[in-house]
Amino acid sequence: MTTGLQGINLVCVPTIEQDKAVAFYESLGFEKRTDTPFHGGQRWIEVYLPGGTTGIALAPPPPDSGPVQPTVTGITLNTNDIDATHAAMKELGVDIDPQVSRMGEPVPPLFWFRDPTGHTLMVVEA
Repeated sequence: MTTGLQGINLVCVPTIEQDKAVAFYESLGFEKRTDTPFHGGQRWIEVYLPGGTTGIALAPPPPDSGPVQPTVTGITLNTNDIDATHAAMKELGVDIDPQVSRMGEPVPPLFWFRDPTGHTLMVVEA
């Protein structure tokens, strides 16, 4: 028996200030592909890296879920040049780790950064 699952389409990140989050992700090179109103005046927003097939949904939190708490998302982004990416994001004013972590094989060079909500994402050199 198979489940029929075929891939990862989206990772949902609860976001209250959606316009601020969209501007942030666009500054990193993401593009907004979906911005659809739904129940109660809320919006479903999806951002993707150009040519990417897996996106980040910047969605409002479920009703009555309480305040959004920053979390480690588990989202990992790739770059060919970790040092250049770190420097570029630092220049943009992104809340990033002060330096690239180099733990040695088999772990690639990496760093973490935080979005405007405080959610943590990782960048690794591929």
